[in-house]
Amino acid sequence: MAAEPTNESELFEIGGDLPVHRLGFGAMRLTGEDIIGPPADEAAAREVVRRAVDCGVDFIDTADSYGPGVSERLLGDVLGDRADSADSGVDGADSDVVVASKAGLLRSRHGNWLPHGKPAFLHNQVLCSLDRLAVDQIDLYQFHRPDPDTPFADSIHAFAEMKDAGQIRHIGLSNVSVEQLEEAQEIVDVATVQNRYNVANREQEAVLEACEDAEIGFIPWGPLYGVDDEAAHEVIAEIGDAHDASAHQIALAWLLEHSDVTLPIPGTSSVEHLEANVAASHLSLRDAEMERLDSIDPQ
Repeated sequence: MAAEPTNESELFEIGGDLPVHRLGFGAMRLTGEDIIGPPADEAAAREVVRRAVDCGVDFIDTADSYGPGVSERLLGDVLGDRADSADSGVDGADSDVVVASKAGLLRSRHGNWLPHGKPAFLHNQVLCSLDRLAVDQIDLYQFHRPDPDTPFADSIHAFAEMKDAGQIRHIGLSNVSVEQLEEAQEIVDVATVQNRYNVANREQEAVLEACEDAEIGFIPWGPLYGVDDEAAHEVIAEIGDAHDASAHQIALAWLLEHSDVTLPIPGTSSVEHLEANVAASHLSLRDAEMERLDSIDPQ
């Protein structure tokens, strides 16, 4: 299946005012090994971003901890160059890309991911993200993970203050429970939730349902995890054969059809894989195929 611009009818309005195509791109892999340092081939990483936008992707997800800082800065450079080209009238340039970033995780020298939700830290990180992304306002800024050593409400109030200051347009949460989502909603409008979810892992179904009820975007991280799990592989492979599609493409198509609020963000450092992922947005699964995929017993 070849890549082509994403379907105009498959849109979701983040926060009610930012329409994006529902299949986005996750920029975590545009870094070095173990998500630390610069990519081995920076020119290739930049080309992946450019090609994503050329394919119609207009929603890109990153985080301050990817690199750290590497992914954000690379996106800022590439998208900034495209915006400059658009001003110069270069055909195909597009600056209308919604960029989501995150704060709330530190990276140790060993590469561990350490929750850090203290308000002062979060306020500092948004300044760093604004600088790296080379923007005056971040479209969507997400609290990366609740910090057990900081009251959850204190962290959310920090994000609300960023929004009030005009530093961010919309607030998102990541790795939260239904109870934490509800607590945050009492403080501020929540535009998105990003939790682990895929065809073989649906532990966060209750959070997805809460997002559906509130018309909140649900960003399933790890959308391609689990396609080789014993419970899922055979079913996915058979459906893939029927569509001349890969297991990854079927997994993405299932996510898009499973709920109208899902915003999958498959990540890759390969243009070839990127194009295959984009092509998945044009797959149409039959009702019987969706029933088979829905009935997979998640592990």
